[in-house]
Amino acid sequence: MQSFEKRQKAIDLSHHLSDVARARATSPLKGLARYFGRPGLITLAGGTPSPDYFPFAAISGDALVPESFSVTNSPSESSLSWLWKIFGGARKEKTNTITIPKFTDHPQDEVNLATALQYGTATGLPQLQKFINNFVEKVYQPGYADWTTLVQTGNTDGWARVVNTLCNPGEAFITEDWTYPSALASSQPYGVHPVGVPMDNEGMRSDELRKLLSEWDETARGCKRPHVMYTIPVGQNPTGVTMGVDRRKEIYDICVEYDIIIVEDDPYYFLQMGPYVEKSERATPANALDSDKWIAGLQPTYVKLDYQGRVIRLDTFSKTIAPGSRLGFFTCNPRFAERLERAGETSTQAPCGFGQSLITQLLTTWKFEGYSRWLHGLAVQYKARRDYLLDALADEFHLKMSLGATGSWKGCTIYTASAKPRRGAKMTEKFALGDKPYFSVVPPSAGMFVWLKMHFENVPGFRQGDEETLEMKLWTKLAEAGVLIGPGRYFNSDEESVNPADCHFRISFSFATDEDMKKAVEIFGKVVGKFFEEPQ
Repeated sequence: MQSFEKRQKAIDLSHHLSDVARARATSPLKGLARYFGRPGLITLAGGTPSPDYFPFAAISGDALVPESFSVTNSPSESSLSWLWKIFGGARKEKTNTITIPKFTDHPQDEVNLATALQYGTATGLPQLQKFINNFVEKVYQPGYADWTTLVQTGNTDGWARVVNTLCNPGEAFITEDWTYPSALASSQPYGVHPVGVPMDNEGMRSDELRKLLSEWDETARGCKRPHVMYTIPVGQNPTGVTMGVDRRKEIYDICVEYDIIIVEDDPYYFLQMGPYVEKSERATPANALDSDKWIAGLQPTYVKLDYQGRVIRLDTFSKTIAPGSRLGFFTCNPRFAERLERAGETSTQAPCGFGQSLITQLLTTWKFEGYSRWLHGLAVQYKARRDYLLDALADEFHLKMSLGATGSWKGCTIYTASAKPRRGAKMTEKFALGDKPYFSVVPPSAGMFVWLKMHFENVPGFRQGDEETLEMKLWTKLAEAGVLIGPGRYFNSDEESVNPADCHFRISFSFATDEDMKKAVEIFGKVVGKFFEEPQ
């Protein structure tokens, strides 16, 4: 990691600010906050209720210990639920009680409800800021000196605030050709539209990005060349692929050349799980890495490569602690942070004080080492969940492995699924050569989702143009049979750049128990098999 002395400050990128962002002034009442905390100051300026009237003397919670989940490659905790039922109830959890009092002798240093539940600044609780800054410095290691962080209410809010801060109506932004639907929905009301870039086994392709930018035709496109990129580089949603450091460097260099701001949405960063290994080839769990070495082995972020301050990183506690906390943070250059703070002052203000105080107390109790250990345990759990879902698909279908040679799955390990011979039937030539496939899947290397590509060309009576109709027909039949999955069309960022024959479904392995996942795959197998025989 470079020292601060060797890192340069961010360059001036204020020309990227939108007209709205340039027009924002400090909220008059929030501007008074710079005087708060001065010794002896008597505050009569704001309409702040007395904390004496807050109806909470303290709030407490029984928090799991950081070592709650194993860091060896063991089955997920949910797969052991049958064992807990046999022996009478849920798994015994080891907890420590954390308490946040209303008042404390050291309010500047200790989390307290008098501060957390009061009107606050958009920068959040100071104790949380301190923890986040320390975490970012140790884990992400930003490549320039004057980076800063700012809390927000989750990455969907974070992205919406970025769009408002950087984009004017009628502009476009760059993204993967399949991406997070809420990111698309957030930009649409601002009159800002996506332009998709094709992907491969590492996500966005750098050659396709350069082609898009170098050949941009303002007249044909109806707008200026984009100056903002939205990307999910780890556990890309919905495909599950993860970008390596060399590809990131290529894309970063292109963004420097064409003056593009990179918005790095990374909710699945700590759910990196490596390649899928078939159950028959899986080795006995080895001794686990310690959590420091595990973190050091994660893919580097765009922030680490960023020496100009042109990356706005979005982090969230939704996937690592709880989505209901509505808490996350930006990492970016100070000019962008100041404008994003102004946007927060007159909209969400600060994230909810209850969520901030509980999470801050949890993190400061766990400390960096404890939170790192917690994250490590989560990654192993999600890896076990991914493996279980893919194993269940292998039990239900005949899966044939191959290496992708073209298109978005070029270079990927692909499993193509077809019908299994009925029990007791001989392996006929038809099955030996491989029946007509139902779908293909690339095992995700991070995240929470499996992305299926359907082969509707093998449905009886198929005609070109039927793909979207068949996708929704099958989706409806699955829902009526009791299994709800994500239709691929929701994730299409740019209809002009995506082949209409590319029909997909996204299946999550993050929530259901292993028992329910197994049942869902069995239902999926029956419905898909019948559909490919008789789609009506």
